[in-house]
Amino acid sequence: MSWKPSKKPSKFPDWVPLRLRGIIRWLIKWGLVSLTVLLAVGLFYFYLALKYDLSDVAQMPERSVVLDRHGIEFAAIHGERRRLITREEIPEVMVQALLAREDLRFPEHSGIDARGLARATVRNIKDMSFTQGASTLTMQLTRNTYELRAKSLHRKFLEMAITLRIEARYDKDEILTHYLNRIYFGAGCHGVEEAAQTYFGRAASELNTGECALLVGIIRGPHLFSPLRNIDGAKLQRDEVLDRMVVCGFLTEEERTKAINEPIRLIAETERNRNSSYLRETIRTQLQIILEKQDIRAGGLRIHTTVDAAMQKRLQSRLSQPFPGVEEGSSSSLQAAFVSLDSDTGGILALCGGRDYKVSQYNLAYNARRDLGPAFTPFLTAMALERSKLAIDGQPVQTGRQLGVEETIRLSKRLGFSGPFSQTEDLYRGIIAASPIELARAAATLCAGGKQPDTYVISKITDASGRSLYQRNPSVTQVIRKDAADEAAELFFKTGKAFTAVTSSRHDAWAVSSDEKNVSMLWLGHDKPQKIAPSSTIKKTLDELISSQ
Repeated sequence: MSWKPSKKPSKFPDWVPLRLRGIIRWLIKWGLVSLTVLLAVGLFYFYLALKYDLSDVAQMPERSVVLDRHGIEFAAIHGERRRLITREEIPEVMVQALLAREDLRFPEHSGIDARGLARATVRNIKDMSFTQGASTLTMQLTRNTYELRAKSLHRKFLEMAITLRIEARYDKDEILTHYLNRIYFGAGCHGVEEAAQTYFGRAASELNTGECALLVGIIRGPHLFSPLRNIDGAKLQRDEVLDRMVVCGFLTEEERTKAINEPIRLIAETERNRNSSYLRETIRTQLQIILEKQDIRAGGLRIHTTVDAAMQKRLQSRLSQPFPGVEEGSSSSLQAAFVSLDSDTGGILALCGGRDYKVSQYNLAYNARRDLGPAFTPFLTAMALERSKLAIDGQPVQTGRQLGVEETIRLSKRLGFSGPFSQTEDLYRGIIAASPIELARAAATLCAGGKQPDTYVISKITDASGRSLYQRNPSVTQVIRKDAADEAAELFFKTGKAFTAVTSSRHDAWAVSSDEKNVSMLWLGHDKPQKIAPSSTIKKTLDELISSQ
């Protein structure tokens, strides 16, 4: 007969109450399970982090290039002034501003600020969303280097794992320098040196305290607070950074006041993008809107456009030469604007807002508003046909009277003209101010059977790996009946030759040509309206210019 004790000896000291022993066992059991799970998760994300090349952190973001409709590269839109700078070139006050605004404990933590992370986690649980990120400078560098932008726990864990690897690979000064060389500052600027050159026309090492604080301040909203677009918002961000620097002990109140009173030496508007062109600035403007709306901050973008680069090159070359018959020598002030559209989609094939961008950056294709004169006749004809009225050849007033001034204005707006409009019968004679792009779009509408396209120039944006970041689909609206548009287009635009029109004052001249797919528009005139030449001479010049595209 064997003997065994009635119960196993307890592993707990006698002084531990019986009612607590079960709870302690439960805590130990599930604590070990949780620790095992955390270890497994950590190993999994460490394994994923190993797939990322840490040398990318120290690389300069690629410049963004512009491709035409055939995939041919014809311009670089961002990155022309991009340069990596060293730690010694970074002003100490900029480093202090950055630490005060973004990560005061940067010199102390190992890439992940446990206190900040715990605080953000509690806030996120309360808000039931990712309202707080607790991102350190190193974590921001990780996110911007590898484009980890999705708001999810998976992304956050991966970001933290890569961050720990970066901290192990680089020292603090190197991380700080890589951060300032890579972070996005708006206006297509990656890195503090490009931002300093773009916004202030000088090196980062030459910036004053207020300018350093301003650049640091716009990091959180680079599109929204760009000083070239929103100087008041940029100043507000600068002041918040300076206030924070005082709190953190980097500045005294007197130094803060001095920094606020320092001039913000923004680059003169006439010096911005002087080596650009009307088309490139049109692309740049549309690109900034897209980048802001889509929150795209990556470098190395491939910007696919609707442009026909060969046509654009011919156009710029031809408009830069003298116009025989209507000007003599190089002292002429005669200006020109040209727009070519895909009439079905509204894609811009070629655009020139003046004859020499270096002389004047004012884009006449979009901003000039000149009387149409006889160039309004095709659209008045289409309106009469739309309303089943009689379009009387050579009699615009009699044609227009059947519609009335109010109805003519209403239908003109439907065709895309924004005016101002004459409120008298002179409206029928074309006393309506329009821009070249408006006339091109209205002509495209008639040539496309009354379907009005929205004009655009950027069709797609991809990153350096080919991943699509933005896709533009053509948008068209039927604004007048197809039969009315077709008949007007056949009468004026689809005759096999260009439609030309000169205002009675001879201050403005217009020409429209079309083929099966495209509509092109040319305007001639002076910045300050004055007579160009005899009408017959002007029309001959218009024919020669628009046929040479």
